[in-house]
Amino acid sequence: MKNIGDNLKIIIGLPAFNEEKNIASLIIKLKEISKDIIVCNDGSSDLTGKIAEELNVEVINHTKNIGYGGAIRSIFLKSKEMNADILVTFDADGQHKIEDIKNVLNPIIKNQCDVSIGSRFLKKDSEVPDYRKLGIKVITSITNASIKKKLTDAQSGFRAYNKKALQEINPTDLGMGISTEILIKASKKDLRISEVPINILYKGDTSTHNPVSHGASVLLSTIKYTSIEHPLKFYGISSIIFLSIGLAFVLWSIHAFAIDGKIITNITLIGIGSTIVGVVLVITAILLYSLISVVREQNN
Repeated sequence: MKNIGDNLKIIIGLPAFNEEKNIASLIIKLKEISKDIIVCNDGSSDLTGKIAEELNVEVINHTKNIGYGGAIRSIFLKSKEMNADILVTFDADGQHKIEDIKNVLNPIIKNQCDVSIGSRFLKKDSEVPDYRKLGIKVITSITNASIKKKLTDAQSGFRAYNKKALQEINPTDLGMGISTEILIKASKKDLRISEVPINILYKGDTSTHNPVSHGASVLLSTIKYTSIEHPLKFYGISSIIFLSIGLAFVLWSIHAFAIDGKIITNITLIGIGSTIVGVVLVITAILLYSLISVVREQNN
C-alpha cells in the first residue's frame, strides 16, 4: 500500500482519548502507508500524547477532553494548515482495519467523490452488535432526511476527504454529532459522497464511549442539524401528526359528550394537549425558517 497516491499528500488523522494500549502499534503500521500522521490527544489522562510524540508524528494536545467532534475539528484545521490533498480519519480504538484504508481512499484518488465513507453495513457478514446496528440505522435514517445521498452508515468515523472537502467544510460540533454535521454541510455544498464496504472489529473492550450516552449525544446532535437544515419539514411533519391526534381526540370527546352528556377527562386532555403541541410546533417551524432564511441571506 506504499504506492497509494504517490503524488498526493495523504494525511491520516487519529482522534485519540486514553488509547495508550493501541496508539503505538497503530502509528507504526500507519507509517507504512503515509508519513504524515496527526494524532489529536483529546485530554487523555494516560500516556497517549507522550507515546505519539515519541513516534515523531504531528500531535495536537487538548488540555482537557472536549469530545470527539473537537478532536476531528482540530485534525481538519491542522490538515488544511499542512496543505493536505487527502485527509483520512481513522479511529484509534482498534476497531478499524488498516487494510481497508486503500478501499476508502480509492474513490477519492480516482476523483469519483469528495467524501468517501467506510460503511459497516455494505458487507453481509457485518460484526456490528445488534444494539449498535439499531442505533446507527435510526440516526442514519434521520441524517438521510437532510442530505441528497442516501447512506447506509452516517456514523462511520472511517472517512477520506479530498482538498475541496477540507476547504468547504468547517466542522463545529464538539460531540459525536460531528459525523452528521459534516455530511449535512457536505451535501449542502454539493460535494459528492460515496460509501465503500469496510470490516469492523468489536471484539473485546475497544470502545471508550458509553453506548447510552454516545447514542443520546449523536441522536440529539443529528436532530439539531436536521431541524436547522429543514425546519419546515422537520417541525411541519411533527406538527401535522400532533394536530391530527389532537383533532381526533377532541372530536372523540365531543362525540362522547353529545351521547352521554359526560366529559371523558383523559381523552379531552390528550386532545387539548396534542393540539397545543401541534400549534407550538407550527409556530416554531415558521419562526426558525424565517430566522435561518435571514441569516443565509446575510451570509450570501
